Amino acid sequence: MKALATVFSLLALPAWAQEPLAGWAVYPSVKSYDELIDATKAAVKENGLIVVTQAGPTKAAAARGITIPGNRVIGAFNNDYAVRVLETSTNAMIEAPIRFYVTENDNGTATLSYKTPSFVFAPYVFEGGEALKEIAAELDNKFQAVAESAVK
Repeated sequence: MKALATVFSLLALPAWAQEPLAGWAVYPSVKSYDELIDATKAAVKENGLIVVTQAGPTKAAAARGITIPGNRVIGAFNNDYAVRVLETSTNAMIEAPIRFYVTENDNGTATLSYKTPSFVFAPYVFEGGEALKEIAAELDNKFQAVAESAVK
């Protein structure tokens, strides 16, 4: 019974409260949820990417009378990368835009996380080859720069 209680208590923690999931980059911050969203969008633009999509359940849940922690997915990419990825693998484009994930913490701060582009595009390397690996590595650097800028 004690083992079962331990399992349930671990399930209640955010995934990155322990170790980040494989392929994820996690950046805790001292910024509030709203501040980190704004900083992430600004850093995306500063690093030559475009915010392509945004989605999150927080406002819709509030409209239904349900309070949940802040939760926003921000998809970032640009047309140059889209064209280059398509030259290597049509199938890989299903992964674009690559997403940042902003989550609100219990203490009022927020965390920025994302799956690294190399991890996201890894299943398509058999098709896209070295060119796709190079694009993913470039995007790894851009996403890291966005995250570091957003959380500082």
